[in-house]
Amino acid sequence: MDEKPVLSVILPCLNEEAGLEFCLPRIKSVLSRVNVPSEMIVIDNGSSDRSAEIALRSGARVVQEPVPGYGAACMKGLESARGEYCFIADADGSYDFEEIPKFLAALAGGWDFVIGNRFKGRIDPGAMPWSHRHIGNPVLSSVLRLFFNTKIHDTHCGMRAITQKAYQNLGLMTTGMEFASEMIVMALKKNLRIFEIPVNYHVRKGISKLKRISDGWRHLRFMLLYKPFFLFFVPGILMLSLGLISLPLFYFDAVSLPGIRFYYHPMFLSSLFIITGFQLVLFALFAKTYAITHLDDTPVLERFYRHMNIERASLVGLACIGLGGFVYLAIFVKWVGTNLGALNEVKNAILALTLMVLGIQTVFSAFMLSILGIKRK
Repeated sequence: MDEKPVLSVILPCLNEEAGLEFCLPRIKSVLSRVNVPSEMIVIDNGSSDRSAEIALRSGARVVQEPVPGYGAACMKGLESARGEYCFIADADGSYDFEEIPKFLAALAGGWDFVIGNRFKGRIDPGAMPWSHRHIGNPVLSSVLRLFFNTKIHDTHCGMRAITQKAYQNLGLMTTGMEFASEMIVMALKKNLRIFEIPVNYHVRKGISKLKRISDGWRHLRFMLLYKPFFLFFVPGILMLSLGLISLPLFYFDAVSLPGIRFYYHPMFLSSLFIITGFQLVLFALFAKTYAITHLDDTPVLERFYRHMNIERASLVGLACIGLGGFVYLAIFVKWVGTNLGALNEVKNAILALTLMVLGIQTVFSAFMLSILGIKRK
């Protein structure tokens, strides 16, 4: 019976015959010098070239993954790995496998998750497009640092290592390129000990499969979905504040410019900001309520719910509806007093409409929040 490996080297692969011919001999050479039992696993993600044949000839174990996508291939490799430590890298020759001992030493030294940092190492000319090096990677990495309070600077580096025990605790799900971000986000969420190592980056062998716009969007979309505060609350509170400040100013003609009178027209935009902003804030509450009942606890929101229950929120909403209805009634009475003639009550009509919509949103959202707040036994 073969000795159980300690280290599993995993290579996600889609039509990488040129890269595999370059990488596998170098990996074998490094592993021969590493004093631990090791294995090489190539995850064939639907290749139509000679990738599987080359991998088998080089002594690697080939595992088929029919579900397309980088994440699907990586998860298949991690699930198929027999080693205590798992090392992942692209099979295109862009990474230096002489770095494997550093990753192994970091894991053996107590770190749970180790990721490379290409920007702290050497990036060969032509290895990374200018847009990726100066816009795409830095921007997306900055967003992840902001959203999730981490210091990792190269969140999309394809060279990383993790203990099998730590991986089993992550519960990863995404199948596309956003897997790289999900792995870091879940590692942070699970409080894994994360270490970043400078690595060199070389020109890849073969044709790149990266889709710049769509893959970048997948990363950003994933991060936004995991942080509804930035997706909903921040733009919502900004729009709501702008609307609440500007509406009374335009209502009382407190805004003026030399030679310009605004009349009531800007109030429509103010009303739109208030209604839309308030709805986005409610969406943030929906998302956070789901999170505290299904994922984790949020003490601030728990305290909010102790003071604002469905009854109190409904009373606030009904008060807004009543106030808006009163304004509409006053307009109607004035209209009757003119024998149903012409009226100039647009400002009051906008105010009444805004109040009634806010009230309706509040009442029904209170019920929705109560539904989401039902905790599973």
